Amino acid sequence: MKLASTDERLKKQDFFRITQRKVGIESVLKRVIEPESGATVVFIGSVRKHSREREVLYLEYEVYKKMALKEFKKIAQTTRKKWDVNQIAIVHRAGKVEPGEVSVIIAVSSPHRTEAYEASRFIIEMLKKSVPIWKKEVWEGGQEWIHGS
Repeated sequence: MKLASTDERLKKQDFFRITQRKVGIESVLKRVIEPESGATVVFIGSVRKHSREREVLYLEYEVYKKMALKEFKKIAQTTRKKWDVNQIAIVHRAGKVEPGEVSVIIAVSSPHRTEAYEASRFIIEMLKKSVPIWKKEVWEGGQEWIHGS
């Protein structure tokens, strides 16, 4: 499959957000679904009620927002160099997030499903490695900063 030129793909208008508010999946989908796309893949990360044999009360995310948004952009640029994708949206929560609530949404649209799946997986893995977002897990009687998960 022939990819669009790098310049053409990097001109797309992606959507990046760090928010203290609950994230609505529909508002994210509106940013990526378009007539040129035959596939849209959405990854939703949510807070688990149980982690490492403990009941989680909530997670607390701390974010260096300015740098995180720059990293989202870098990840999107790298993604576009690897796969033929049309739109990318990355939204991450900051602050207190309770079990069952969404902490991150990644949405990728592409002409074909293979690229959308692969790009989505790449984005979440890169986000975990390079974006300055720190997660504190809080449970009855304790708390711990969790890295790389």
